[in-house]
Amino acid sequence: MAESNRKFDLEDRTSLFAERVRDFCMKLPKNPANSEYVPQLLRSGSSPGANYIEANEGIGGKDFIMKIKTCRREAKESAYWLRLIITDGSITSGEERTALRQEAKELVLIFTAILKKRGDT
Repeated sequence: MAESNRKFDLEDRTSLFAERVRDFCMKLPKNPANSEYVPQLLRSGSSPGANYIEANEGIGGKDFIMKIKTCRREAKESAYWLRLIITDGSITSGEERTALRQEAKELVLIFTAILKKRGDT
């Protein structure tokens, strides 16, 4: 089945984002800047998925909203760290960084839409 025809599943999408961030980080050059940025990106890149799972298992509406806000905040942070990361300069790593930043921004929009639907942005 083509990617565009797949049923939308935010849990899968956030998990895939975390996996792609992990794989991207594994290929990055070692330098003083990346030694600070990469751990931050690994944490923020995996956080939306984990918090989305927790939101769906939450104990109430307020808990759900707080977890979704955390998802949104961590997706924004991921886009930030992706901006700062130093790649090896190859076209492939530059394209992957751009694609990951775009996905992070799309996740922000999705979580914002969820909050708007709930009446809490």
